Amino acid sequence: MVQDITRPKEFSGSSVPDDDNSSQFPASAPAANPVFYRTYSRKLSETRRESWAQVSQRTMQGLADLGRFTEKEQALIELMQRSMRCLPSGRWLWVGGTAWINRSENFSGSYNCTSTNLTDWRAFGLMMDLAMMGSGTGAVLEHKYTDRLPEIRNRLHVTITREIGEVPDFLRADQTGVEIEGNSVTISVGDSRQGWVKSYQTLLELSSDDRFTADVEVSIDLGSVRPAGERLKGFGGVANPIRLPALYERCAKVLNRAIGRKLSPIECCLLIDEAAACVVAGNIRRSAGMRQGSSDDAEFAVAKDNLWQQDDQGNWRIDPDRDVLRMANHTRVYHHKPTLQESIDAVRKQFYSGEGAIQYAPEAIARSNADILNTPKLKAEFIQAYEAGNGQQWIQNRYPSMPTEELEHRLQRYGLNPCGEILGSNFHCNLSEVHLNQIDPLDYEAQEQAFTAGALSVAALLNHRFNEPRYQYSRELDPIVGVSFTGLFDFFVHAFGVEWLRWWEAGRPDTVTGLQFKAREQEYLSRWKEIVHRVVGEYCDRHGIRRPNRCTTVQPAGTKSLLTGASSGWHPPKAQRFIRRITFRKNDPVALACLDYGYSIVPSQSDKDENGNLLNDPFDPRCTEWLVEIPVEVPWANLPGADQIEIEKFSALAQMDFYLQVQKYYTAHNTSATIELREDEIEGLATRIHQAIENNEGYISAALLARFDAPFPRLPFEKIDKATFDRLQAEVVERRLIDDFYAALVRHDGGDLIEAGPAGCDSDKCLFSDTKKENA
Repeated sequence: MVQDITRPKEFSGSSVPDDDNSSQFPASAPAANPVFYRTYSRKLSETRRESWAQVSQRTMQGLADLGRFTEKEQALIELMQRSMRCLPSGRWLWVGGTAWINRSENFSGSYNCTSTNLTDWRAFGLMMDLAMMGSGTGAVLEHKYTDRLPEIRNRLHVTITREIGEVPDFLRADQTGVEIEGNSVTISVGDSRQGWVKSYQTLLELSSDDRFTADVEVSIDLGSVRPAGERLKGFGGVANPIRLPALYERCAKVLNRAIGRKLSPIECCLLIDEAAACVVAGNIRRSAGMRQGSSDDAEFAVAKDNLWQQDDQGNWRIDPDRDVLRMANHTRVYHHKPTLQESIDAVRKQFYSGEGAIQYAPEAIARSNADILNTPKLKAEFIQAYEAGNGQQWIQNRYPSMPTEELEHRLQRYGLNPCGEILGSNFHCNLSEVHLNQIDPLDYEAQEQAFTAGALSVAALLNHRFNEPRYQYSRELDPIVGVSFTGLFDFFVHAFGVEWLRWWEAGRPDTVTGLQFKAREQEYLSRWKEIVHRVVGEYCDRHGIRRPNRCTTVQPAGTKSLLTGASSGWHPPKAQRFIRRITFRKNDPVALACLDYGYSIVPSQSDKDENGNLLNDPFDPRCTEWLVEIPVEVPWANLPGADQIEIEKFSALAQMDFYLQVQKYYTAHNTSATIELREDEIEGLATRIHQAIENNEGYISAALLARFDAPFPRLPFEKIDKATFDRLQAEVVERRLIDDFYAALVRHDGGDLIEAGPAGCDSDKCLFSDTKKENA
């Protein structure tokens, strides 16, 4: 038992919320209503949107039908979701229970997390299709994969022959048509997701098609594509194909530069990201991507260097040819233990550019084969053999009858989703999320219920069968799920009190009390992991599904955390009190409701006057994007002594220590982590990362974010003190025109939603990083 460690006398988590729209979220989550109606609530009519109770009913019924739950299982999931102790994935909150997701061609739209090995032209089309359905797209771009692509042999000349929307709606073609005559090709783009994808993939295929005898004249007919502003059927949102005409020309430019050879991994990146940029620009989806390149690929390592350039007058511009590389994170895959100098160089590069994270592949592959590497001894032996170049032979010696295709798949299971918390090869993975900030640390039954509900929620989607053979093979051979949590930091503050915060402040040292704290952390984490793997395994046994060998992860938990006011994932909050700024387009009905509810609005960082000064008036005609400002206080902020601790000064090594606790004792995939550091911490953190890899402590990959003390304007988070928080709260109440947020929304609602659901990979850490880069 931990001695001299106390917890608050009274837990401040929420009870089950009422079903009415005005009190559907915990009082500790002031950003919940704006985020929920912006991101997860579907339109019921021109002026009505779903309440949380309606979203819960829709999504729970969809899970129950797909998962064939017992009455007891369904009742548990319903209780946990209505009490907001466990939520399904953000994707499922948006599409679950709809008619759209019941069609097999749309199954991928259920999944936040995917990864695809880039081995053929079809892979490019699949990734555009995934992005358009809202999935985060990971791509493995090592030469051993991209070298399987055909050589580029044909120069493409692209001409737009008919503009968007020229064909009357009743004559529009849904599917893309392709006509070839000699060296001329006409691509008539269909007015559908599949139509866009086929047109893009066809263009890529033309570059290597050996039937052509000269340059290929490619005519693009966009007449059937619906113009901006028309509603999308089924998925939600409205069309805006603003970047579609440029997609074909920009892709042809990349392909034409490679005539006579194969594409490089970075050229593959550009082609993928051009499609992603088209999706984002059209507001069909927000996009998230991960691109994995080899550690020895020099071009990949510097692909984003000097992306932003400044002229003599101080004006910033972005390299137009590489602009789209911003659509994804770049990670370098190490199949060997990096040296200390390699680790230092990687950390330093991340500090200054945000890019170049190390992924240690042997640990990822070992974790992804936990069914055959089921002891620490076997795992260590495999890693040693893999690093010596004998990983395949080591498995073959132990499993001589293993099919070659399965063996290859097992050694490829280091693919990552966009935020790095899922491991696999050509995979789809579903996520659920336990909100620990809603659960009393002494209520072990509630913890058991929440993690059981999370396990059942993700297991249900294992019943999907994919039309694409590579994804279905991976699902059958290596079914994977991910039960995550958020609010871990809040949970432990409630469990251990302010003394735990003071220990963090000291750097989490291995003192007597510190070791006691670590033992208690380990107890909680290990118990939750055991629950998840047991429940998923039992469910799969009953339904005749192969058991996943890894079921637990920690995702970034950005937007969904705001529904309960949780500190994201395992991370500490930005401060005890802060201003949270949430982005909306100008005049968005939800933002206008926020205004009526008393929240202030300012123009975004991208809105400037002719002299480059930030605009101050959100109704200025030059303003295009709004930031809603919400004062936030974490639920334990008023514990005696909590105010004296400066959370933003927690060291990078303390964060690393806590991340490794989660990685060792809870996570079976990888723990999505963003460790914030200052310049003088670079070598110390790099040394610790090197040590963790060298000693096989479970490290796979973590993102690093430079922590600056400079006051960047209008960041997503801005620390405030208690007096400022109290003043801002009072001002919100004073400005408030209506106490019912939903009623405020009804005043302004009407027309179509622009965006369709949450991003495929949802991380406030990425948002924070991107904002600082653009202000740097």
